[in-house]
Amino acid sequence: MSRSERLVIATGGGALILAAAAAWILLAPVLAPPALDRDGALFAAASGAVVTSGPSGAATGTIVVDVQGGVAEPGIRELPTGARLADAIAAAGGFGPDADLDAAAITLNLASPLTDGAQVRVPRLGDAVAAASPVTVAPGAGQGDGGSGGLVNLNTATPEELEALPGIGPVTVQKLVAARAEAPFTSLEDAVDRGILDRGQLEDLQGLATAG
Repeated sequence: MSRSERLVIATGGGALILAAAAAWILLAPVLAPPALDRDGALFAAASGAVVTSGPSGAATGTIVVDVQGGVAEPGIRELPTGARLADAIAAAGGFGPDADLDAAAITLNLASPLTDGAQVRVPRLGDAVAAASPVTVAPGAGQGDGGSGGLVNLNTATPEELEALPGIGPVTVQKLVAARAEAPFTSLEDAVDRGILDRGQLEDLQGLATAG
């Protein structure tokens, strides 16, 4: 075999080897290891599928509440989801100078969780005056044995009827109910003498309430 024949054979063999290598590269499966991105999602290099490996860290969201009554800055407030009643009051500037703190301590649970669209109303001093409407008493209801011409009797009225009177808030209602259980009032003046009502409340009740 001549030198030129051997050269031709060697060249042809090299070409076959290169062709076989190229075919193997094209036909072999792509095996790329999955990569973990910074958000915790696994990306499969071959298919592009995403597998979540943990919490996505999404924002907790917000709620909108209406804060009214005895706060420094009443109005609509946006709070984080899971906020408590105390957070709503703080967002409205805290208790205002007209807040009835005694009533608030009884009626409000500052640890209560809030829901979207809720209204928070902090009781104010004199709220009963603003909310009071002409008191309609059913025959025999809230009246003493001798009748009182439709006046609310402090000794027999329900707590709701008492709170509807001007100048009477939840704290005063509790005092009235507790005091009359010990001894019925003989008059409105008697309620003042016993420290249940003050002079201002007495004036507000004239012509609307009675006792005895």
